[in-house]
Amino acid sequence: MSRNIEIYTDGACRGNPGPGGWGALLIAGVHRKSICGGEHDTTNNRMELMAAIQALSALKGRQAVRLHTDSKYVMHGIRDWLPNWKRRGWKTAGRKPVKNQDLWQALDEVAAKHDVEWVWVKGHDGDPGNEAADALANRGIDELGG
Repeated sequence: MSRNIEIYTDGACRGNPGPGGWGALLIAGVHRKSICGGEHDTTNNRMELMAAIQALSALKGRQAVRLHTDSKYVMHGIRDWLPNWKRRGWKTAGRKPVKNQDLWQALDEVAAKHDVEWVWVKGHDGDPGNEAADALANRGIDELGG
């Protein structure tokens, strides 16, 4: 299955916790779709997760996706930690509850509906897709009006 949809996601927070935003750029051939949103009291990690959740949720039908994120938290979580958390009943290796469990479960559920290749990109390094997602995440904060 070829990767026919490229997605760039990013989260942002002004203060951590504080007002936060998420943004995603979805590209399918010549078609581009930008989405963003925000929350008044959140963390950067929650917004990084929300960006991926919202982007994958915006797709119709099962899709082959290459999802780009600059979040090592998302990359480690999806590749390394998630299978172990599920096996341990959503506990960390130290037997503590998983932080942001609600969003990790939502991401796991929506990602299972697609064929997703996860790609880490260095943030704020000139990647046009990542820069666009960053701008969208900041717009998500701005649109909160606070």
